[in-house]
Amino acid sequence: MTPQQTADTVPATVPDAGTLALDSVALDGRSLTIPQTAALARGTARPVIDAAARARLVEAGRVGRAVVRRRPVYGYTTGVGANRTTVVPEQSAEDFGMRLLRSHSGGIGPLVPDEQVRAMLAVRLNQLLAGGSAVSAAVADRLAQALTTGHLPRVHSLGSIGTGDLSALAELGLTLAGELPWHGGSGPAPAALRLTRWDALPLISSGALTVGQAALAADDLVRLLDRVPLVAALTLTAVRGSTEPYAAHVHARRAHSGAQHLAARMRSLLAAADWRPALIQDPFGLRCLPQVQGTALEALDSLQKVLHVELNAALENPLLDPDAQEYHHHGGFHFARLALALDQLRLALLSTAELSTTRLGILVEPAFTSLPPFLAEREDGSSGVMITEYAAQSALAELRGAAQPVTLGHAVISRGVEEHASFASTGARRLLESAEHFRLVLACELLAAVRALRMRGVLPPGNGELRDFYHQAVARLDPAIRDRNLSADVAAAAGLL
Repeated sequence: MTPQQTADTVPATVPDAGTLALDSVALDGRSLTIPQTAALARGTARPVIDAAARARLVEAGRVGRAVVRRRPVYGYTTGVGANRTTVVPEQSAEDFGMRLLRSHSGGIGPLVPDEQVRAMLAVRLNQLLAGGSAVSAAVADRLAQALTTGHLPRVHSLGSIGTGDLSALAELGLTLAGELPWHGGSGPAPAALRLTRWDALPLISSGALTVGQAALAADDLVRLLDRVPLVAALTLTAVRGSTEPYAAHVHARRAHSGAQHLAARMRSLLAAADWRPALIQDPFGLRCLPQVQGTALEALDSLQKVLHVELNAALENPLLDPDAQEYHHHGGFHFARLALALDQLRLALLSTAELSTTRLGILVEPAFTSLPPFLAEREDGSSGVMITEYAAQSALAELRGAAQPVTLGHAVISRGVEEHASFASTGARRLLESAEHFRLVLACELLAAVRALRMRGVLPPGNGELRDFYHQAVARLDPAIRDRNLSADVAAAAGLL
């Protein structure tokens, strides 16, 4: 028997779910989460294929092969794209799968970073286990092995328009088949696997790279957006700002969930504040924080809901229904919903970052802090943290460029038969970039807020989360306020975030 046949008929060794180690993620095609995807991508967890899910995959393969013996099915008995009306002769069917992978593997541009490739492997493995195709269970076994040993395909970043990551997954397919080399990893690389027409189209019929990248960005932004109230509360303390904008009554009368959540968080952080506000009304950077940051929280929640569906979706075209013993030809691979959620979050993130830069502007202004301009050592022309405003605005410009909605794009390809695209793939890459630039903007504010508090000799109110966060920042940031290079300080603040 071939290795593929052996893998289909001999179940993989799968530990009982109750005995799984804490660093294991059981993949069953139905319950993968964003944090689990990030853990698999970042090497802090290992995949374990659920035994029942693997058995379903084997049974789906049997059903799919039976369906194709009695009716034409796209990509198995025909070509793909504009070649959908071309019948694949039986004598050509044996090598059709490999020809499909070779022809679709033309990705271009820089290579995708390893962490994102691992996310792609994790997502595609879990999606295959949903049982929507006749793909060999051996493919799932090899993907799990690669994730465990750290062996990765080399995948190019450009080649998707939001209707499936065809080129990236075709490169994965050629690597599984031994035509392209694995890189990285420890121990022996996964053995070459003979891929057939039953494997090729199902493997590439997914946006697993896009979904994996979006999941990584969402995982980062959960933490980053959670830090915004902490940084803003330090700024508010440094300038003796008002807590009235966060009053429960204000947000009960305009009950947006994100704004309510943010306001409640600020009330908790500043519950022990005992100063008289310096101004009757603060600038928008402090006063409108619940409205702007709350919008970002709601946008993140929307993306998380979309990703929960995508991580566990069977979206192969055609899609196998094992119960009905039938294939359905469809457009479920189109990422219109994901693209819109990604656009929404990048735009909301831009506004949140803009407020951070306005708070940085407050911190360098003596009228608000009663300190020397730019939080300099003294008023003798010293520039203090002046350059952080330039740096933050530079990062903000990157956020502004990345916020351009990808859903404004359009494409007509494959001789006119595929006449729309979501460009969610571009949106996911842009969100990953945005998360890093947002971190840098917030780091500039944190650096200035900590310096202002040190110079005023003021501690944040209370003995809870805000005070603890401040002490963590103080431990990382150089206390010297003389004019000096601040790059390392911003990097240290970004690390804390």
